[in-house]
Amino acid sequence: MTDTGLKTVPSHHGPKATMDRLVAAVTAKGMTVLARIDHAAAAEHVGLALRPTEVLIFGAPKAGTPLMQAVQTMGLDLPLKALVWEDAAGKTWITYNDPDWLARRHGVTGEEKVVAAMAAALAAVTAEAGD
Repeated sequence: MTDTGLKTVPSHHGPKATMDRLVAAVTAKGMTVLARIDHAAAAEHVGLALRPTEVLIFGAPKAGTPLMQAVQTMGLDLPLKALVWEDAAGKTWITYNDPDWLARRHGVTGEEKVVAAMAAALAAVTAEAGD
């Protein structure tokens, strides 16, 4: 983990396939997809160019709610988000906020098991999407 709290993992697939795989992995784990935001399409709509850049917003209330009950400002960073993006060399990446970092950011204590489960789920779905 870096000081920014971001975790970035490589994907062996293109951006669209990676995002589609991420959606499948998230739903297979029982989480709900709330939104899929295509920043590149939005940029194109206003005449600007942007390499593939797409955000998936997803979560599971049973995991997120206890964290928001502990410290309500966690609602700013929940539900979870993952960014699928393509760099200048054409390589695809998945970036997300580390739940441990989020818990520290908001001062959540006593919810270590929930945070660890959330971190494990994120690592699993991003690995599955990128492999």
